[in-house]
Amino acid sequence: MPPKNTTRPAPKQPTAPVEVVNPLWLLKALGVMIVAALICGYITLCLLFYQGQWQLILHPTHTTQPLGSLPGLAAEPIRFDSAESGLPQLSGLWIPAPAAARYANLTVLYLRSGDASLAQSPTDAKNLALLHDVGLNIFAFDYRGYGQSDPTRPNQICMTEDAAHSLRYLNEVRRIPNASIVVYGNGLGASLAVKLASAHADLPGIILDSPGPAPIATALADPRVSALPIHLLFHEDFSLDSLANLKTPKLLISYPTATAPVPPEFRNAADPKTTVELPPENNTALPTSISRFLDQLVR
Repeated sequence: MPPKNTTRPAPKQPTAPVEVVNPLWLLKALGVMIVAALICGYITLCLLFYQGQWQLILHPTHTTQPLGSLPGLAAEPIRFDSAESGLPQLSGLWIPAPAAARYANLTVLYLRSGDASLAQSPTDAKNLALLHDVGLNIFAFDYRGYGQSDPTRPNQICMTEDAAHSLRYLNEVRRIPNASIVVYGNGLGASLAVKLASAHADLPGIILDSPGPAPIATALADPRVSALPIHLLFHEDFSLDSLANLKTPKLLISYPTATAPVPPEFRNAADPKTTVELPPENNTALPTSISRFLDQLVR
């Protein structure tokens, strides 16, 4: 008779309890992820605005076509400011004064605004023709990013450097001393003219024409960036604040309206200054105002 199997069955292992995830915890985790994504997205938008804010106030156009003479003006195309590669970065025009002109011993360094290019701007063509008729030599150029100048992305720092390079060109290549150079700043170029005069006390005078609203006001009025902390991020300010301390003789030209009054920086500018307020879109009195200002400089 076979022996009985006395092996006892192995005891059953206790079943581990099933952990149940609290749905509320899942909702909290999802909420944290959404908030983190929104914060990251907002920071990204702030960074994009910080890097690209120049596009709100500067509107360059670039071309490979050489800059030729403006209508009605005999001008010499100029390439200047050699880069490290040995290639010139900036393109401009030298417009000599008419023969036996009244102010043939003076040269205007024309610092244009931030729209289009020198060859495409009706405002620049009108201003240069007016200055030529007054009897001045004129040097005008395109900042980097404009016209045929180097296709670098424009910004306040680059444009300030370009203004300094243009003055150096007149000094070193044209052999024109600062004492014979009057800086004319139109639009955003007014800020560049103030910076240049602040750095060169021997410039005899500056003319600031229609600087327009503060660039930060343009940014604040743009609904696409209204949710961003503009005041903390904005740096392309093109400020005129230095006018309050600038002792260089100044001709300040504005065309005030009910919605665009005289810039407060003009009213707070240090003496000596001459403030001219003209009817909008009417510059018939402008040549006389410029001539009177130049006469004071010559005396």
